[in-house]
Amino acid sequence: MVLLFKALGDPLRLRLLNLLCRGELTVQDLTVILGLGQSKISHHLKILCAAGILAVKPQGTWNYYRVMEENLLFRTIWPEIRTRFEAWPEQGADLLALGAFREQRRRQNLEFFETHARNWDDLAEAILPTPDYLPFLLNQIPPDLDVAELGVGTGGLLLELTTRCRRLVGIDHSSAMLTETRRRLAAAGQESDLRLGELTHLPLADSELDTVLMNMVLHHLQHPAGVMHEVHRVLKPGGAIIIADLHRHQHDAVRSTMADVWLGFEEQELTTWLMEAGFTVDRVEKFHGRPGDYTVLVIVARATRQISL
Repeated sequence: MVLLFKALGDPLRLRLLNLLCRGELTVQDLTVILGLGQSKISHHLKILCAAGILAVKPQGTWNYYRVMEENLLFRTIWPEIRTRFEAWPEQGADLLALGAFREQRRRQNLEFFETHARNWDDLAEAILPTPDYLPFLLNQIPPDLDVAELGVGTGGLLLELTTRCRRLVGIDHSSAMLTETRRRLAAAGQESDLRLGELTHLPLADSELDTVLMNMVLHHLQHPAGVMHEVHRVLKPGGAIIIADLHRHQHDAVRSTMADVWLGFEEQELTTWLMEAGFTVDRVEKFHGRPGDYTVLVIVARATRQISL
């Protein structure tokens, strides 16, 4: 307890916590956002870790820092500290810098997909081989429902959904990817309601859908947990979110070759984010493939309670 209160007695450490409460970041991220040296940032992060306020999550050769939600004392006192901290001039500047940092990363990510849309399928097959989990994924979607796929890519899965759904919406933040999807659907004589939009601000009304599907999307997003809250907003009570994504791996190269932000996920972190967003997890399946394949997690969860954002 003494270490915790000592750790909270420094203005810079409060600034770090104020940023990390909004999502996991690396030392390098924090140096860019705060404009401070790496050694200084690392020193203060080490103190916060020793006090049990932060934990380190390795992702390949990168280390992400996250707030320890398990620290009940910190969770109890932080809301009051955070309220008082909002009056500090540094707080506003830090949040603006965080927003600018995320926007720059978003633009870099978007530029990658705009550039590689035409050869995306070949690229994914060569660099990210996965087991055949799609039949299972499709079987989790009952017929004749209002469904949206988020991050449709080139439309391969969306095409499979066109004959299964009462209404189908496809959303992607890349106009080039949506062009490829339209081309694929047109060649098959199918159509869908395709919309350009960010997954953090979906172009959908509250409680509009029965099911939302996210296939190999989360590991490209800056703030996956935040997207789950947004999905909860657009689902009807009892509606389902179905997620297929990579299990945690250590292949750093995909950050540059596939614009991956995260090196997959552990089952526990995905289920925790879902529960915090107001979902109850119904089913988790893990798919292993041939040697060299990436392991895939498929999670089905339902919107079972309202949350305060």
